[in-house]
Amino acid sequence: MSDLRKGLNAKEIFKYPEMLTLIGFFVLCIFFSFASEQFLTTNNITNIVRQVSINGILAVGMTFVILTGGIDLSVGAVMALTGTIMAGMMINYGMPPIVAVLIGILLGAVIGYVNGLFVSRARIPAIIVTLAMMEVARGAALLYTGGYPLSGLPESYAFIGRGYLFGVIPMPAVIMVLVFVAAYIILNHLPIGRYIYAIGGNEEAVRLSGVKVKRVKAFVYLVSGVTAAISGLIMTSRLSSGQPMAGEGYELDAIAAVVLGGTAIAGGRGHIFGTLLGALLLGVLSNGLNLMGVSPYVQRVLKGVIIVAAIYYTSFRQKD
Repeated sequence: MSDLRKGLNAKEIFKYPEMLTLIGFFVLCIFFSFASEQFLTTNNITNIVRQVSINGILAVGMTFVILTGGIDLSVGAVMALTGTIMAGMMINYGMPPIVAVLIGILLGAVIGYVNGLFVSRARIPAIIVTLAMMEVARGAALLYTGGYPLSGLPESYAFIGRGYLFGVIPMPAVIMVLVFVAAYIILNHLPIGRYIYAIGGNEEAVRLSGVKVKRVKAFVYLVSGVTAAISGLIMTSRLSSGQPMAGEGYELDAIAAVVLGGTAIAGGRGHIFGTLLGALLLGVLSNGLNLMGVSPYVQRVLKGVIIVAAIYYTSFRQKD
């Protein structure tokens, strides 16, 4: 009886993809701590936190979109465009950082909302709309900067990407936690959060029940644009320059974090803190492989394999 109970408990645990991600995270930490002496150093852990923060914030917006059954491939390019616009406002026009940041975040929201309008009202597949927006945003960033980084940002601006709260906690981690808490409240304690899950489960039923589905879908893409702009803010501050090619391939990392966190790629099921676990796992994996001198090309192959495996597992669980 005792053995049976243990077996059932284990089976219950593995019903949740987030638990597998959590176990994988600890296994990777143990493995890399033995594989590299640098892994558990304070500097390296701080570096991991900074890297995870940017991808984690991007993944929050991606979670909103995927929960409705959509996808947003433009987040990396939007991150670059909004970052260069923020840098340009400060360098070329002498704007205070707070004003430049607000303009950049507003731009991200507008781009995300435009994506949402095309997806919800024109009924164009999200993969087509956001792929086109990825090209538009990347091209606009290159046009705006002439293809060169924008340097000469104010020293005070660097605090966002490289500063510490109370001299201990990296500011990017603080911003990431605030974004995750806000996302948790929206998804779990506000009516629009229930609509987002419901649309991913059965969009037609939600529409027939009187919910403004188009508005909700536009909202999730707006959130994705805002989180991309916040990531662009941190990246620009960290590098002390606006980089038009920043964020290339980051959309893949964001999708990987969401799927690894247990969110169903078809929508309707998932948890925002699962996304955090997915981002942490990816951050530790990338950092550990870098310390071991593994080629970036091999890392890209590994990420692709991990995404396919995670999607297969979540699909298998849904059928089960």
